[in-house]
Amino acid sequence: MSNNETIPILATTQAAIHIAQKFHLTMVNTVAVPLFLQFNGTRLELHDMIHGVMYVDFVGGALGYRRRYGGGCQQSLAKAIGLKHGRRPTVLDATAGLGRDAFILAYLGCQVQMVERSPIIAALLYNGLQRAQQDPDIGLLITERLQLIFDDAQQCFMTQQADVIYLDPMYPHRKKTALVKKEMRILRAIAGDDIDAPALLKKALLCAQHRVVVKRPKTAENLDNAIPNFSIKSEKTRFDVYLTAFIDKS
Repeated sequence: MSNNETIPILATTQAAIHIAQKFHLTMVNTVAVPLFLQFNGTRLELHDMIHGVMYVDFVGGALGYRRRYGGGCQQSLAKAIGLKHGRRPTVLDATAGLGRDAFILAYLGCQVQMVERSPIIAALLYNGLQRAQQDPDIGLLITERLQLIFDDAQQCFMTQQADVIYLDPMYPHRKKTALVKKEMRILRAIAGDDIDAPALLKKALLCAQHRVVVKRPKTAENLDNAIPNFSIKSEKTRFDVYLTAFIDKS
């Protein structure tokens, strides 16, 4: 389960206080815990005494590289979502995480709603969006195409309509001894194991206008043992695509 209630924000600035109030975070003036939020200049960071520092960056780093060299509409994610010449479906990313796939889809022309229920991760996303909106290259794109919704995804399905619902639940625990990436370890510590992912898929299949796309490790079992209409595979990842025209919604 989530550890959100035990993760405070060091609220010594107005920006930090605003974030704390917006996402219902516990404010502290000093920290004596291994996991906490803190502003570094204008950037909100999650400090983990074991794994290091994590923050959302839509401008540089891995996303900056992927934006320039990721393959555009030929990459597996874009094909799974259904991007084609002249067609840019609306997307509800129901498990936004650090927002990377959502950003790429927005960069490629989709209107994307990122849904995140963890107040810690939502706060990081919110700050990442704020900073990216000031960037001269992608600021307008961020403002016009990428929206954050702080809520439970199943509730959003009832109020928000989208051509595609995208699910990227927490990956199953590895059987191999190799450690997963630092960010994934931190995300799991915050958000838990997404044990409601099967229920989320069932609800998404009833609510998506055209398709549901589920991101999985390449060799993992299908989520909830549901057989997709087709899958698109990359080196380490598989996108299972469920076409809702074939779903009995009665």
